[in-house]
Amino acid sequence: MLLWCSSGAPTRAQQPVPAPEAELVPGPAVIPLTATYSLGVRVRGAVITSHSEFPELEGFRKAGLTKTTATRLVAGRGSVAELTLTQRYAPYTEGTYQIPAFDLTVNGQVLHSPGSRVRVAAAPATAPLTDATVGAGQAIGSLDQLLGKPKPKYFYEPPDHASLALEASQNKVFVGEGVRVALYLYLQPADQAVLNFYNFTEQLPELVRQLRQPTAWEVPAPEAAIVPDTVRREGAVYLRFRLAETTYYPLTAQELRFPPLALTMTKFKLLKKPQPGEDDKLAIYKTYTAPAVRVAVRPLPARRGAPAGSVPVGHYTLHEGVSGVRFRTGEAFVYTFGVEGAGNTSALVLPTPRSTDQLEVYGPDIKEEKLPDGTPRKSFRYRLVPHQPGVLALDSLFQLVFFDPTTARYDTLRPELRPEVRGVARPIAAANPAEDPFYGPALGRADSQLQPLDVYQDVRRYAGWLLGALLVVTAVGWWRSS
Repeated sequence: MLLWCSSGAPTRAQQPVPAPEAELVPGPAVIPLTATYSLGVRVRGAVITSHSEFPELEGFRKAGLTKTTATRLVAGRGSVAELTLTQRYAPYTEGTYQIPAFDLTVNGQVLHSPGSRVRVAAAPATAPLTDATVGAGQAIGSLDQLLGKPKPKYFYEPPDHASLALEASQNKVFVGEGVRVALYLYLQPADQAVLNFYNFTEQLPELVRQLRQPTAWEVPAPEAAIVPDTVRREGAVYLRFRLAETTYYPLTAQELRFPPLALTMTKFKLLKKPQPGEDDKLAIYKTYTAPAVRVAVRPLPARRGAPAGSVPVGHYTLHEGVSGVRFRTGEAFVYTFGVEGAGNTSALVLPTPRSTDQLEVYGPDIKEEKLPDGTPRKSFRYRLVPHQPGVLALDSLFQLVFFDPTTARYDTLRPELRPEVRGVARPIAAANPAEDPFYGPALGRADSQLQPLDVYQDVRRYAGWLLGALLVVTAVGWWRSS
């Protein structure tokens, strides 16, 4: 007996202690409107020393965090303590909601939830109150405390002045002329208390997709600012949120058609009789629509000597510059032809003049930038090497023809600078192969007999045969050695 006791006691002391286990506790698939949805985490054999925040769920508000402790009997392991941490969520209104995937870190362990869906059903009908039920309610607590938040019938929808608008800077443009189209949300300052954006990151890309035009060059504006600007409409002050903005440059005379757009927002109903400690808002969904917009496109008038669609359209001015003040033959200088104004500067192309016996032209180097006032500028930088003295007529070398939509006429940008070149005439040196120490002897030894055009195909065929023979020899050698 003593030997058995001495051997039995150590055996019980050496039993392994179960490792702590952590798992997520998913919520139910269906809940009534008066109940709460819950997400939890259960830990066995340990306490929760640290944990990350539970996620925010769209359509719900967090209603409290609770901890419960229980003891379970596990076969072969004795009793194990369980600690459950539960986050409760109160639904705003009925509907089906997507619970996104999320990660929760508990005691350094990362738990992953793949996500699910939950349906918030209508609240169950309650039996009519009798004296007995009234007495029971007074003993236990109010009906709202038993069933949760007040029912929707106790809320009212306050009026709002929000509207969605699709606005075009012009209703008629020429081909190539820019028209700015912006999507705005207007609301009064007091509306911010009852309105909020709903799933905006998924709605906005779809709205932008509907604004695309297959017959126009599109230049999106920078990302909209978070802070709205203040405007006055119909004698009242409004906050204007710019949701999207793009400038369209029509490529054909086809009309630009923008469809009607819709934006769904969250609107809060207010409790008719607010009570301390109760949630005085009930979220619903409201959709705002913007009517369709059309922009007529006019073709460019005919132009003598060139087709109508081969010129840029806009309001342009010329800002030119030259490096240096003295110019001599054989010395290079830089001339800049800068175009500024309103229009599609990305499509501006300046014809490059050809080099002559009197002038060598290199370039251009093109640079696009924005001036401090937002005006676009496109610069064409050329490197010029004159070889004849005299006044250099740059206006005969560089010019840009464009169509001004304001005057509905064609205009031309021409340089006004006329640099004077001094020095002696320096003809451009032509390459003379006979005077070159290398090419002269090489050309003398060259074979003047014409070669067949398929000579390279024969070389490829011979190389293929040689490679095949080498593969055969290699295969035979490997077979003999094995």
